[in-house]
Amino acid sequence: MNEKEWETWFNVERPEMVPIPCGYEEKLTPFQRLCLLRCFRVDRVYLAVSQFISQCPEMGAKYTSPPILKYLDVYKQSSQYSPIVCIISPGANPADEITKLAEKLEMGSTKMRSISLGQGQGDEAMRMMETGSLRGQWVLLQNCHLLIEWMKELEKMLEKRDHKPHQDFRLWLTTEPTQDFPLGILQRSLKVVNEPPNGLKMNMKNTFSKVTEEALENCPHPAYRSLVYVLTFFHAVVQERRKYGTIGWNVTYDFNETDFTISQQLLSTYLTKAHNFNDPVPWPSLRYLVGEAMYGGRVTDSMDRRVVTTYLAEYMGDFLFDTFQPFHFFFNQHVDYKLPAECTSTNAENEPVHREIFWNEIEELPHENSPEVFGLHPNAEIGYLTNSTKQMWVDLLELQPRQGGTGDGGGGETREETLTHIVADVLDQIPTPFDRKNIMSKEKSKNGSGSLQPTQVVLLQELERWNNLVEKMTWTLKELGKALQGVIGMSAELDDLAHSLFNGQLPHAWRILAPATRKNLGSWLQHFKKRHQQYKAWVDNGEPIVMWLSGLVIPESYLTALVQTTCRKYKWPLDKSTLFTRVTKYMRASEVSERPPEGCYVDGLFLEGAKWSLHEGVLATQDPKTLIYELPVVEVIPMEGAKIKLQNTIRTPVYVTQGRRNAAGVGLVFEADLATEKHPSHWILEGVAITLNTDA
Repeated sequence: MNEKEWETWFNVERPEMVPIPCGYEEKLTPFQRLCLLRCFRVDRVYLAVSQFISQCPEMGAKYTSPPILKYLDVYKQSSQYSPIVCIISPGANPADEITKLAEKLEMGSTKMRSISLGQGQGDEAMRMMETGSLRGQWVLLQNCHLLIEWMKELEKMLEKRDHKPHQDFRLWLTTEPTQDFPLGILQRSLKVVNEPPNGLKMNMKNTFSKVTEEALENCPHPAYRSLVYVLTFFHAVVQERRKYGTIGWNVTYDFNETDFTISQQLLSTYLTKAHNFNDPVPWPSLRYLVGEAMYGGRVTDSMDRRVVTTYLAEYMGDFLFDTFQPFHFFFNQHVDYKLPAECTSTNAENEPVHREIFWNEIEELPHENSPEVFGLHPNAEIGYLTNSTKQMWVDLLELQPRQGGTGDGGGGETREETLTHIVADVLDQIPTPFDRKNIMSKEKSKNGSGSLQPTQVVLLQELERWNNLVEKMTWTLKELGKALQGVIGMSAELDDLAHSLFNGQLPHAWRILAPATRKNLGSWLQHFKKRHQQYKAWVDNGEPIVMWLSGLVIPESYLTALVQTTCRKYKWPLDKSTLFTRVTKYMRASEVSERPPEGCYVDGLFLEGAKWSLHEGVLATQDPKTLIYELPVVEVIPMEGAKIKLQNTIRTPVYVTQGRRNAAGVGLVFEADLATEKHPSHWILEGVAITLNTDA
């Protein structure tokens, strides 16, 4: 085997497009090539599967390319008897397209009725339905997922309709995907899914196609046209960034055409006023209204809002029209995302830049774009494609039959036999619960006052949660063992447990009692053992010199306890104290010989979106194909907030998992201070964050 050839093939950007070395290209079938690629480059499997399907004679490209949706064609296929259910997807607003179609077919104004469903809107929607079916109107019910209980009433009404609807009557429903949507409505309806445009260029074309020359003429300010183009680029960037998962946005946001349209109107209003009073462009007001009010109004996560405001700080300012240093959104040796050359002046005496010039600029952009255009590292695409592949495998596993037997006729283990062995193996790995009462007595005896210190309270709380998990695991596994033997019936909880264990996934009944994680069962059991080792060492030897935060169910409680202890010692006000962090030179916990005077040392932190230069002691750019790095031991020091004066650092969020923070704000532990030689905006756009554990 030629190792050099294989290494070269492995390092190719798109190995699925390159012949496999050492003659294997001719020896392997297309499916075997997929399996080989899965072993070498997981990140390319998702695209290779699409290529495999499109080249497969039994399927073809139509199974990988979504059709172009035209609502007029949907209308032609519909009838007065069948509702039209439009699934809302991020960036696509079917309500606007339905309204435009109604106007085109002269069904607007009095002939179309629309209502956004919510609490108390059910009766009004039902009256609209009855009136519309008699008079031949269109009825649009938006956000049906918000009133699922009433939708069941609508289902009954459609089934028991006692009159023939008018031939012009149409019932349009828009809803986000939900498992509870009434099946009866889905079975009798036309289902429409409008996928948003894919790629920066297509997104910009889709948005700018709705900007007319007449709309550009509404504002006399010479900067207005250029800023509409900037807004178009910004709109496309915030939409396309979400495809990179949590390194793009912590939470997926539904930025849509309404945000762009209202922001465009705000630009027109403020620039017209500036033009009439001969004032300078009000950049701070524009950045605030667009970034904080319009687009930022949808953003629930503080770190995501930081990304939005950073983009606008980079895209909006007098530098747009600097003739000596032309502005670029992004450029390298291959591509240049910029304003048209005619936009460099804001002189009102110059001829306005026509819409066609902006359109031609968009047409010249490449169809595919690198993550670097959004300020992300090229590795972001590897992470996105890897996660897409893993999700595809999860979905395929869910589609597998749950029946017993191997189905291969080879005499292998049945599903029940495999599960019996897994149950026995996991039971052997579960330790006995801790004796909390005895431990509490010992901890109290360590203090002269006989009361517990904050960190000792945290230990006892953690042990209580640990015991709950251990008892739940033991009980459910023993019950599953009985069910597999036929002694008791298989309940829904035991069925879920069996399904998860067989597929190598963490059962839900255990997950809710353990620290947040995205690990599979095998990795989680290793994590489980390491947690027990830390708890045992804490009980036997006292508080660890270096704390492994990932092993705690609620890690922020331990950090809060450290702040409380320090505040009691120095009599600081608790509400004005905070945490300061410093990355040490210790690469392993074993190198640390004693606790710091205040606070603690923490290990097991992982850096995503950047790497740490141990020599320079600052953030540095990632290496190609390396997505996550383990940080050296970090010192966490409680301090009075007023005494912290930091320069050349960036506040970096620390999350429990690589899933970062969810829409409810759960997942953030604290914010760390990391040194940087580059401007913080560089790392903000790269999505730099720290996690307590990885998915692997």
